[in-house]
Amino acid sequence: MQIVLALIMGAAIGLAAEFAIRGREARGAALAPVLGAVIGGVAWAVMTWAALAVDNPVIWVVAIVTPAVLVPAVLLLLTRSRARTDAAERRRLRIG
Repeated sequence: MQIVLALIMGAAIGLAAEFAIRGREARGAALAPVLGAVIGGVAWAVMTWAALAVDNPVIWVVAIVTPAVLVPAVLLLLTRSRARTDAAERRRLRIG
């Protein structure tokens, strides 16, 4: 049941990253929180499959640090990719 805490923490980290990283207009509003929740949940599941118990602090650290590192990186990559694609499309359509 503690995986729900990992999902909530991941979503909160994703929401914070959504507001901290520029280019929100190029991303969906729910992308970062959902991505954070998924990454946090997967990290928690992997740690439980590695036989770590809930009372082990490693599972909590991994469930928090993994989304905190990966979500901003993915958002930066997506924002850059979207800007590059939009610029190419504007050139192709001869807009602005």
